[in-house]
Amino acid sequence: MAADSSPRRRSRARRPSPRNFYRQALTEAEQVELSQAQEVEGLDDEIALLRVRLKRGVMERPQDLPLLVRGLDLLVKAVAARYRLSPKARRDLADNLAATLNSLGDQLLPPTD
Repeated sequence: MAADSSPRRRSRARRPSPRNFYRQALTEAEQVELSQAQEVEGLDDEIALLRVRLKRGVMERPQDLPLLVRGLDLLVKAVAARYRLSPKARRDLADNLAATLNSLGDQLLPPTD
């Protein structure tokens, strides 16, 4: 019995799976990283990385307020996504993180009178 070579069968075999949609645009090393990244669940690592980068930004460029606000905004959004916060809880979290950032900024650059 010959293998089924109908056009319908062949087109299905060539179509990349949705999970591998971007794979062909990646280098071999990136493809390995993609496979590893697909095993990660949740946002805990990403949130931790954002916190580390935000701290570095505060330490290295405390005068760059727009950069710090963007970093804080990303962190708030990631934490909100992680915990699926209500809009009020999200605002409260943003306020608390902003207060923390302001406190850290005051320690690095005390206000001048």
